[in-house]
Amino acid sequence: MAETPLPNSTFLRPDFFTLTGIPGLEGVQAWLTLAFGPMYLLALLGNGALLAIVRIDSTLHQPMFLLLAILAVTDLGLATSIAPGLLVVLWLGPQPLPYAVCLTQMFFVHALTAMESGVLLAMACDRAVAIGRPLHYPILVTKARVGYVVLALALKAVAIVVPFPLLVARFEHFQAKTICHTYCAHMAVVELVVGNTQANNLYGLALSLAVSGVDILGITASYGLIAYAVSQLPTWEARAKAFGTCSSHICVILAFYVPGLFSYLTHRFGRHTVPKPVHILLSNIYLLLPPAFNPLIYGARTKQIRDRLLESFTFRKSQF
Repeated sequence: MAETPLPNSTFLRPDFFTLTGIPGLEGVQAWLTLAFGPMYLLALLGNGALLAIVRIDSTLHQPMFLLLAILAVTDLGLATSIAPGLLVVLWLGPQPLPYAVCLTQMFFVHALTAMESGVLLAMACDRAVAIGRPLHYPILVTKARVGYVVLALALKAVAIVVPFPLLVARFEHFQAKTICHTYCAHMAVVELVVGNTQANNLYGLALSLAVSGVDILGITASYGLIAYAVSQLPTWEARAKAFGTCSSHICVILAFYVPGLFSYLTHRFGRHTVPKPVHILLSNIYLLLPPAFNPLIYGARTKQIRDRLLESFTFRKSQF
């Protein structure tokens, strides 16, 4: 295969990239900090409070809540991987980012996204066993097995995402040093590469289908089993109570996958019809919305967490 000819103006691998923010919205992007700033603050406070409650209350040291704690840790990492840099770029304008830091951010963003998808699948399987095999649930789902599952999900996320920065690192020439984005997204960096990027494109597509596609199929199958088990219950009250234990998880799944699928579809199939600022806004919302809203969803719809929160506030109020 013949080598791709280098354009007239190319740069050797830069020591720094420059993140520009959202092209076309330079005049108003500072105002977007009023939306993304509170979202990040909500993610920090909400997930921090959720972790504190699960840690303090020994009655919540159960597989379901341990998985919820892992989701909160993943959300904290995912939000923190982009939000600080995002807010600086939006408020202060284009910012330099060291090459190594760019690749590191790329790895963590994609690895934590894969981890979150895997945790949601594990939570769906947990609910399927709890509702479909309630008598066997304490035997089938234990703390130790939850730990093994989480370790396997973390190792899987690392293994499948490591090729992303490695595939970028093999290139020596770039068309520009400016990334028209708010963080080092894989495809935003690949667009600057001089050379054959087919492997990057194919691996990105395969990873999206393999991770999100398989997890969505697993979640769908789990809820199919849940729906069947619920339909076998004798009374409407029992069915509503059983399905109510899944309501918060369903809301979290929708908050994660709906913006994600919309962002993915517009990027893959609407690149020439959907403006680039919309792509970038969607990718940021996709990464910050679930970490911000997941604690609110579980806090509002999970009785044990809601009661523990109310007890904490009542206790603090009585001290004053």
